[in-house]
Amino acid sequence: MSTSHDTQVGAVEQRGIELVPESERHGRPRDLFFMWFGTNTNVFYIINGALLISLGLNFLQSLLIILVGNIAGFVLLGFTSLQGPRTGTSTFTINRASFGPNGGRVLAFFNWLTLVGFEGSGLALAVIAILTLVHALGGSIADATWFKIVIIVVVAALQVYIPTLGHATIMQVQKILAYVFVLFFLVVTILILSKAQVSGGQAGTFATITLGFALMVSAGGISWANTGSDYSRYLPKTAKPAAIFWASALGGMIPAILLEIVGAAVAAQLPTASDPISGLPSALPAWFLAPYLILLFFNLLAVNAIDLYSSGLTLQAIGLSVKRWQATMIDMVICMILAAVAIFSSDFNTLYGEFLSLLIIFLAPWCAIYLMDALMRRNTYDAAGLLARLGGPYWYQGGLNPAGLLAMLGGMIASALWLNSTLLQGPFSRLFGNSDMSVFTGFIVGGVLYWLLARVFAPVATPAIEGSDDGEAAGI
Repeated sequence: MSTSHDTQVGAVEQRGIELVPESERHGRPRDLFFMWFGTNTNVFYIINGALLISLGLNFLQSLLIILVGNIAGFVLLGFTSLQGPRTGTSTFTINRASFGPNGGRVLAFFNWLTLVGFEGSGLALAVIAILTLVHALGGSIADATWFKIVIIVVVAALQVYIPTLGHATIMQVQKILAYVFVLFFLVVTILILSKAQVSGGQAGTFATITLGFALMVSAGGISWANTGSDYSRYLPKTAKPAAIFWASALGGMIPAILLEIVGAAVAAQLPTASDPISGLPSALPAWFLAPYLILLFFNLLAVNAIDLYSSGLTLQAIGLSVKRWQATMIDMVICMILAAVAIFSSDFNTLYGEFLSLLIIFLAPWCAIYLMDALMRRNTYDAAGLLARLGGPYWYQGGLNPAGLLAMLGGMIASALWLNSTLLQGPFSRLFGNSDMSVFTGFIVGGVLYWLLARVFAPVATPAIEGSDDGEAAGI
């Protein structure tokens, strides 16, 4: 049973995807601003900005893509944060309204893979940061296999601590880290400004612009949209939707835009290796390398904490009968294995790039369907029904909503047909000069198909009767 200490900083949150009772709702929408601001004040956005230049875009084109791509992506995060306070549960539990309980489990599994991929990448980079620091201090032991394994285990133990404690601790820690990381990246920006290049350069083609836009969206706002309600669910039901939307969207958007602009401005001076360990430090003075790597290490742990917490909730949404903190531990073990593969493969950049390149196939249509369903039912749900083990208002046909599943399949196909990645290039991409419109095709086809099919298989235009949101629903 959940207890009130779930809202206390430093206590292990016992609640998983069970409904948060109104008596335990707390906080204000602006808390989401600080949480997302701290999470998105991270080094990956500097690298994302640099990657736009490496794709063949000039600075002005990169600037436009950074602005448009982040606005589009983080607006989606704002919208997927609105359902949490209305239901008191997590994003991929609410997702059952779109796909049915059993169909929702399938989509939750894909989401879990996405989150674990980010976690494994983040853990690998945190380990690489420590190994690089040991090298910089003259320690040849960093090359030993046994030492790398020990560092992976130690870093994983540190990484899992905050996500295991849960929501209240994450919200407080991220707020504090927001100030720390703002100061950190302000120093980084000042140190590399002298190497900034903001003029000249050959303009990229239309195809290159589309590739850049796909990168900005998939590596930015839409990659957080699948966790939106995980963090807003503890807000009171009376919290203003507009405040929730703007706090979430702006909290992520502002640091992402600023840091990507910095990355694009200094990209001309970065070496070929575009990662935060071997790439960015070359633009910094030698004396700053050690403090940079130490702060980068904690920055990576902070970002990873968000994914780890949400992946634990997603495991429960799949149907795994474990406590939330146990699910987080399971994910951490898997992430250790993924991090080891990435570190010992000596080709982290390629692995991470291939992972990012395929994300949009899942995220674009899923986000469109989830938001279209929310729009059609006006963000009104039978909260207890979302957690019903059998039957209930979202059972549809054998626990499956054909409208959601068919729309998802159609959206994923549409996205893949116009994708241009290192692993897969769709026929429309080849036909139209190697362009990448996968974000648009996946989102539009998925959303429109759901809007049409829902009227045939499972009308949702009339809001469902809102159920009780206090106490715990039986079953996960």
